[in-house]
Amino acid sequence: MLAACGGGGTDSSDSSGPTAEGYPVTVETLFGDVEIEDRPENVVAMGWSDAEAALALGVQPVGVADWQAYGAPYVGPWAADLLDSEPVEVGTMEPNLEAIASLEPDVILDTRSDNSQERYDLLSPVAPVVGPPSDVEVTYGTTWQGQTLQVARVLGEEPRGEELITELEDRFAQLREDNPEFADLTIAVGAYFDGQYGAYVPGDTRVDVLTELGFEYKPELEERAEGAFYVDLSSELVEELDADLTVVFPIGDTADFLNEDPVLQGIPSAEDGRLIVLEDPELANAFSSGSTLGIHHALDEVVPMIQDSLED
Repeated sequence: MLAACGGGGTDSSDSSGPTAEGYPVTVETLFGDVEIEDRPENVVAMGWSDAEAALALGVQPVGVADWQAYGAPYVGPWAADLLDSEPVEVGTMEPNLEAIASLEPDVILDTRSDNSQERYDLLSPVAPVVGPPSDVEVTYGTTWQGQTLQVARVLGEEPRGEELITELEDRFAQLREDNPEFADLTIAVGAYFDGQYGAYVPGDTRVDVLTELGFEYKPELEERAEGAFYVDLSSELVEELDADLTVVFPIGDTADFLNEDPVLQGIPSAEDGRLIVLEDPELANAFSSGSTLGIHHALDEVVPMIQDSLED
């Protein structure tokens, strides 16, 4: 396992140099405690939106996983301006170990992932791997708060991480105060991918964004997920997406099918004008990002759409 390199302007190859203030630091993860000996300089961000979390904290990742298929520079447009240079794309579900190792990482962030021991064992010989917080139970279920704090601890940026969390939590609180009617309504969140509908459940960032606005999640869908963040729905079960408010978006396709599909358009929330189809891929990606940067971007557009839908 590679040792963490020196920070604070020291030569990263000189392991005998002074250790940065606050280090070493121990981070609790799903796979046990991980000790980061010094402030990381070469950071590879493998987990879903780990790169955006690092950028929000002022740290430039040298390698990133492009989970949402943005293409270069491999992060959402709400975060791209924070990059000083284009990072190396290193794979998602099948990490490119050669590319990762060539970056000589001091740490690999994998704080929102499939929670598998196999993935951890694959990455850990290259560099210390900081996985999801120890209390995460749902695959890809690290909250945006949990991810921000986990990454902040690793990078020595806890005060800034707490500021980012407070800023977004305050925004959610204000939106709940401005829209008290949200608290009396249920929500369901779905997607259409590769010819198949599915539903997200609590623990997934998309659901969490809406519940933090005050909505209640429809519990029947959660029972089908069995610890996963998402459950496939056959055409016979698409009606389970019906709720006081239903939000659906396509993955890897346009929204034309969703707007015309008689199965989806036949559920009660659609017939009553309470179905929101996120047609703009950038908005759908921001809604799905799970980063403080992406969530702020999504709220700018999603909240007015919800207000309009509920007023109809």
